[in-house]
Amino acid sequence: MESRLTFLGAAENVTGSRHLLETDGTRILVDCGLYQERDLRSRNWDPLPEGADKLDAICLTHAHLDHCGLLPKLVKDGFRGKVFCTHATAEIAQIVLLDSANLQEEDAAYKRKRHKKEGRTGPFPDEPLYTVEDAKACFALFHPVHFQEPVVVKGCVELSFHNAGHILGSSIIRLRSMCDGKRIILFTGDLGRNNLPILQDPVACKEADYVLVESTYGDRVHDSVEDIKEVLCKVINSTVAAGGNIVIPSFSIERSQELLYYLNDLLRKKRIPYLMTILDSPMAIHVTDVFKRHPELYDEKMTELMKRGQSPFSFSGLKMTPTTRESKAINTIKGTVIIVAGSGMCTGGRIKHHLAANISRPESVILFVGYQAKGTLGREILDGKPEVRIFGRQFPVRAKVVQAHGFSAHADREELYTWLTHLERPPRGIFVVHGEKESAHNFAEFLREKTGWKVVVPSFGQQIVLE
Repeated sequence: MESRLTFLGAAENVTGSRHLLETDGTRILVDCGLYQERDLRSRNWDPLPEGADKLDAICLTHAHLDHCGLLPKLVKDGFRGKVFCTHATAEIAQIVLLDSANLQEEDAAYKRKRHKKEGRTGPFPDEPLYTVEDAKACFALFHPVHFQEPVVVKGCVELSFHNAGHILGSSIIRLRSMCDGKRIILFTGDLGRNNLPILQDPVACKEADYVLVESTYGDRVHDSVEDIKEVLCKVINSTVAAGGNIVIPSFSIERSQELLYYLNDLLRKKRIPYLMTILDSPMAIHVTDVFKRHPELYDEKMTELMKRGQSPFSFSGLKMTPTTRESKAINTIKGTVIIVAGSGMCTGGRIKHHLAANISRPESVILFVGYQAKGTLGREILDGKPEVRIFGRQFPVRAKVVQAHGFSAHADREELYTWLTHLERPPRGIFVVHGEKESAHNFAEFLREKTGWKVVVPSFGQQIVLE
């Protein structure tokens, strides 16, 4: 029986990661992410080919929404198998899915109200993609495993998880067909970087017949960590002088915690003044608690900080605002504050309220510390649109807009290439996924020139038979 891969997401785009492997009579979906680009979100409503109930297992590389956010819909559509992932991923994914379900319900209710008032219908259904109850129905299916612990599905496919160094619990997934040719397939998920704070470095893998490699930053090279600190210093000190706020759209998982790490470091070194720093994201607050429960995943520097009682999760001036009431009170504070809120691409959540309050203030700064996909509000702001739509209203963009590139938890072109060169023999094929079209194709061409390997950029829905 032939083995084949079908690319159902993150194919010439960044979000909606879904890769279907069919081998030895077994159907395994690696990742089941939500599409977040505005032009592609309708795909979230599409049924899985042949039905979710025909899947034998789902494997999650990590707990970001664009890799796990469709799980409640698949369960609602009939999936009843096991969801394999690491322990930290299982804990964070449950937080992420509940948050997503709440937003789905709130957005649907808001759209129904607005569309009724405007006497029109929108491009998407006015019902939530899934509900809080749908999200909770997923939790019993999670089957957490440790790094390097082998798991066999239907006696035919062995899978294992290896540290990807991207976010807490993130994994490179290794699938080995035990019957049909004993092929080894690696899925990088989102590959992290060496020498970033808090987490251990990505694991190098030495053998694979096929590799699905991400390409989010496949056509560029990141700034250094020291550059990140310089950007933070300059932005914070200049905004204090101007009397504005520093508004930071930040992903609740890893990016928010990494940001707190750098702010803690700069405060201890007296390079920035003590300001109220507000983590205004219930999800980020819950995820920070998960970080505290998994010190075995820290790198040496973070472990040493914790031993010395210098935790970046509890420094002076740091305030957590879990409730809506506390969040609304932020915009009544006089003087400069640092506001860290989700979502990271400004597609929903509390950040939109803080943008509405600050984006037209010339003295304030919108500081981007993460990737902004095409079609998102964050990308529109970053690309310099003079006006942006927030909560159905147009706001002129007068605040200063700054991007700190080096913050990325994704490997860049050189780091991806270095990771691939640890393979001890040339793979039969490389599939470049999880990158915008230009980035993916540029990285594919770079790899062909460097290695001479067979490199393919699959398109959405493309099915490839593995030789």
